[in-house]
Amino acid sequence: MSNVSYMLLILFASIALIVFLIMKTKLSAFLALTVSGLFLGIVAGMPLEKVAVSFQAGMGNTLGFLATVLGLGTILGKMLEISGGAQRLARTLIDTFGEKKAHWAMILVGFICGIPVFFQVGFVLLLPVIFSVALQTRMSLIKIGIPVVAGLITVHGMVPPHPAALAIVGTLKADVGTAILLSLIIGLPAAICAGPIYGNFISKRVKVNPNESLFSSELIPEEKLPGFATTLFTILLPMIIMVVKTIVELAAPKGASYVHFVAFIGNPITALLISVFVSYFTLGLSRGMKMQDLLKVTDGCFGPVAGILLVIGAGGAFNQVLQDSGIGKVLGSVLTNLHMSPVLLAWLVSSIMRFAVGSTTVAMMTAAGIILPILPNFPDLNPVLLCVAIGAGGVGLSHVNDSGFWIVKEYFGMSVIDTLKSWTAATTIASVVAILITLAVSTVF
Repeated sequence: MSNVSYMLLILFASIALIVFLIMKTKLSAFLALTVSGLFLGIVAGMPLEKVAVSFQAGMGNTLGFLATVLGLGTILGKMLEISGGAQRLARTLIDTFGEKKAHWAMILVGFICGIPVFFQVGFVLLLPVIFSVALQTRMSLIKIGIPVVAGLITVHGMVPPHPAALAIVGTLKADVGTAILLSLIIGLPAAICAGPIYGNFISKRVKVNPNESLFSSELIPEEKLPGFATTLFTILLPMIIMVVKTIVELAAPKGASYVHFVAFIGNPITALLISVFVSYFTLGLSRGMKMQDLLKVTDGCFGPVAGILLVIGAGGAFNQVLQDSGIGKVLGSVLTNLHMSPVLLAWLVSSIMRFAVGSTTVAMMTAAGIILPILPNFPDLNPVLLCVAIGAGGVGLSHVNDSGFWIVKEYFGMSVIDTLKSWTAATTIASVVAILITLAVSTVF
């Protein structure tokens, strides 16, 4: 058996082991990911002393950012929930679009809110709104939630100024403005197909059982709800801060002294921390709550997300072992020998790397590095098309080696199979629709 075939066999075997341990033996997802990650490293031939070290590094790298973001985002989300802010936003959306079209409103919410923030940040911030809209419209949580996550992940992968999208624009020397415009034009219909259209279809075929401590099942009287403008400002504040940071960094003269300060304030962790304290005032103290009440609310946020963090961390650790095992490099070397349209090849490389290593960012950066050497062979090709194609590939095929898969699964309370049928299928639909539109655009662009 060739080295490539053996590596692919290991990849599929480790993924199958995760599914088997969770579905058949009813093992905890955290333990299943841990066992499978160690199994992968061992059978891939990694030195035994490095297998556990790789897993540990992946856990730390994943949670180093996500634990803080999810913790702060959960506090902000809880303030939106207990104050009635999420209910106010949901009520306004429902009144504007109508109850029967609430899921169409949610795709716009996810797509717009996803532009300035990471997928995980946007998801945690919008979670109370998802629950509240589903409760008030009596629609399936999947019918309301899938449009939001489809919008968030599509923008996360395709649209600068998201880090991976912006990085590959620089790598391939594409025009940033054109890349933003084209990715938005192509990404929106892709997200619509994956979100409200597919979400409506699959909502009748999956079951959800979210943790009741994550949301309230009772509606607050209308007269006690906070104002719409106050609520909207509070939930958009971290996004506004991060957008301002991006604009300043792009517009500031080289070497400007204030850029470092703006970068610090605009970091997702700092932006969320500021927003939490603002929410304490706008949705808490100014409406009669006391500091003791805020302390109780804050402390009550962390228990429900502890188990979720372990699962997400183990997913990131599994991803790290995949990378350290050399599977990604083997796949990359094979893909460079394929002869096809460079736009389609860019998407294919990114898609396969996304499936193999789980991380959208890693998949896109790897794909850009593989595609870059062949660019001189296509002097008339606009590199923006390759950027969009790579981003589209980084969106799809999210499964058990992706922390986003476990975030959606755990917060929505779905089984692995139902998460594959809903979340994984939705990301793949968005990816396929995006590349089809990109290929069509490439004939005239």
